Amino acid sequence: MRTAQWHDYELLDTAGGERLERWGEILLIRPDPQIIWEGDKNGPLWGKAHARYVRSNKGGGHWETYRKLPEVWQIGWEGLTFRLKPMGFKHTGLFPEQAVNWQFAKEKIQSAGRPVKVLNLFGYTGAATLACLQAGAAVTHVDASKGMVQWAKENAQASGLADKPVRWLIDDCVKFVQREQRRGNTYDGIIMDPPSYGRGPGGEVWKLEEQLYGLISMCLPILSEKPLFFILNSYTTGLSPAVMEYLLGVLLCPKAGGAVSADEIGLRVTSTGLVLPCGSTAIWQA
Repeated sequence: MRTAQWHDYELLDTAGGERLERWGEILLIRPDPQIIWEGDKNGPLWGKAHARYVRSNKGGGHWETYRKLPEVWQIGWEGLTFRLKPMGFKHTGLFPEQAVNWQFAKEKIQSAGRPVKVLNLFGYTGAATLACLQAGAAVTHVDASKGMVQWAKENAQASGLADKPVRWLIDDCVKFVQREQRRGNTYDGIIMDPPSYGRGPGGEVWKLEEQLYGLISMCLPILSEKPLFFILNSYTTGLSPAVMEYLLGVLLCPKAGGAVSADEIGLRVTSTGLVLPCGSTAIWQA
């Protein structure tokens, strides 16, 4: 399993369906259905949490605040700065396990020895976009949510990257790729982190299992003549690393050669030294 390296984030402990995390100086308790084991939540760190996200039996949930919690705070990774805030559905605006993929993309861009164009689909708050910009790439960032794109711009500003070559687009990813085909635009790297379910800005419905194959197929004509990488990430439990590896292999390798690998990604738990799985990534690379 691939694990990320952090200083400002730490998964301190896991027990009874919850994870205790340090985001800079802020301690949060968030639910995680994979944590089916029990443990001691009476330790001093659990009692120091600033807030806990409590799920509702009717769906959704709310944050319970125990200590003063800033509306917005920042953490850093490898020279980048990310703005965080507690959101609905337990989120903070960052998935720290994804740092392994940010690092991979940075290394591929830096070693290319030529100008690199990257397309980040379902770009969320822009962490992967910033990593690619920092490495010297020109990036097109696409997300259906106006709020997420604005958040990504704020992260770029906080990281000193606002003047780098980036296009911020609020758009449905499928429709955008179709238009890029017609325009003849191509990319050396594509990053795709699609949700299981979502809606585009025009109400377009996205269902991962039904549309992922089609979207990746649409991306083939917008790959450059010498592509570097294609990163596909998923948090959908029904989409195993092996399935994702096969999907990229059957679609990309006949066109571009290269090799495909896939694995779970996770976060190491400080209290046990074990790794909590947090999703899966498949990577095609030249």
